[in-house]
Amino acid sequence: MNPLKTAFRPLRGIYDWTVEKAQHRKAVYWLALFAFLESSVFPVPPDVLLVAMTFSKRERAFRYAMVTLFFSLLGGITGYLIGFGLYESIGKPIIHAYGLDNLMISIGNRYEANAFIAVFAAAFTPIPYKLITISAGVFNISFIPFLLASFTGRGIRFFIVATVMYVAGPKAKPFIEKYFEIVTIAFTALLILGYFLLSFL
Repeated sequence: MNPLKTAFRPLRGIYDWTVEKAQHRKAVYWLALFAFLESSVFPVPPDVLLVAMTFSKRERAFRYAMVTLFFSLLGGITGYLIGFGLYESIGKPIIHAYGLDNLMISIGNRYEANAFIAVFAAAFTPIPYKLITISAGVFNISFIPFLLASFTGRGIRFFIVATVMYVAGPKAKPFIEKYFEIVTIAFTALLILGYFLLSFL
């Protein structure tokens, strides 16, 4: 067996599970749940389900993007509130579970330099958004700029995904499934780039 495929088997399982949820008659509720939870606790970005749902229903791509954006912002607000008032009991264990402790320590300096850009960068790039939502509450970032930056970054991101899928349509699914490992590596590279950019904000 291809060692690359073996290494990525757990991620392939998550992908297959997500695609299965996309076929569910109440898939839009799963999308809302993914988007909400990813902003504070869940590890899988909602983009995966957003892509899967637009494979066969690309005419709903922008409607799905709006649902993703709305519930992601609700999740972001929840993360902010966790950081603001429940960090020790809830927020800290979440940050520790994802190995984000070191970034949490340094993120305060990024906020002092430019809080709006720091939030926007995390909302738009694959940087774990939950780090920003929780830390924004911890460091008491002004709520309105936090919400505007989240809306802008997440909105651009999800509507880019929706636009690409609207144009690509069903043709994208065979490509993603055939080159799943390469797509995953590319996404990981973007994640690393996101961390790199965050360190220079």
